[in-house]
Amino acid sequence: MQDIQKIIENLMPKQHFDCVAVGVIDFKAKNYESLEWHGGEFVNKSGKYFFDLASLTKPLTLASTYLTSPKKFNNEMLLLLNHRGSLTSGGRISPSQWRSYIKSFQVKEAPTLYSDYSALRAMLEIEDTFKRELYEICSDYFDEEMFHWTELEDPLRSPVTGFRHGKKIQGEVHDDNAFYLKEKVSHAGLFASIDGLCKSLLNLDSKYSLLDFMDGAFKNTSFDRFLYGWDTVSDPQNSLAGRGCSSSTFGHLGFTGTSIWIDTQKSRGSVILTNATQNYWYDRKGLTELRKELGTTIWSK
Repeated sequence: MQDIQKIIENLMPKQHFDCVAVGVIDFKAKNYESLEWHGGEFVNKSGKYFFDLASLTKPLTLASTYLTSPKKFNNEMLLLLNHRGSLTSGGRISPSQWRSYIKSFQVKEAPTLYSDYSALRAMLEIEDTFKRELYEICSDYFDEEMFHWTELEDPLRSPVTGFRHGKKIQGEVHDDNAFYLKEKVSHAGLFASIDGLCKSLLNLDSKYSLLDFMDGAFKNTSFDRFLYGWDTVSDPQNSLAGRGCSSSTFGHLGFTGTSIWIDTQKSRGSVILTNATQNYWYDRKGLTELRKELGTTIWSK
């Protein structure tokens, strides 16, 4: 992890955010390494934060649910899982009527359009089919340090991720819809420590053979961009996952500056958590450089 430490020491002082945590997972050895940096110094286990995972919530709830019972997913559910169900990308929704509103959209095959609404509709279809709440189905692999944001006991154990109505967002989900709904939903809402997320991914692979399943999916399934709820790397030489990963790499990005990437050929995982939206969200140049530098180093080992 020394090379990763050097990258953090070099690049983080230039950022407009102050926290980063990195995990490197070895799925063959079933272990991981991690480190974390806050405001100029590396922290030990007792000082580690619980990060807002943002859209990493989508695969961690929806894609993981698919692994539990693939046969329960019909074609419409798969279209929704892969953002090909023709639902609009998103917008503010009413806490009192959101379920009926999301269900009002017709699901039909369409080109890929990344959509929070698609993730929410997939959740509703899953709950109707399974006759259980989504988090009851998917949480069996969650480590104790990965949970819904409403279960965070101490807001100060989470980094600031922005502002809402002039007040700092700390210990609350950054996504407005997830915040106002106050429900366990599929598009955003999970928080985790770097260790909790790495352990959860190891658990998911152990319970449901995640890497073997996705390796087979890459070889045998026709897909556009998303594959069973996971994003994929279309250009390994110019990906936010970093150079050096194979074309059989899957993962996801989160708006707050989070990412998961897993290379089935290397049996290796890259996990990066930040609070990149701390002061503003629209300048991603520094985050992009950080992601690519860290990823390239992780894949090179």
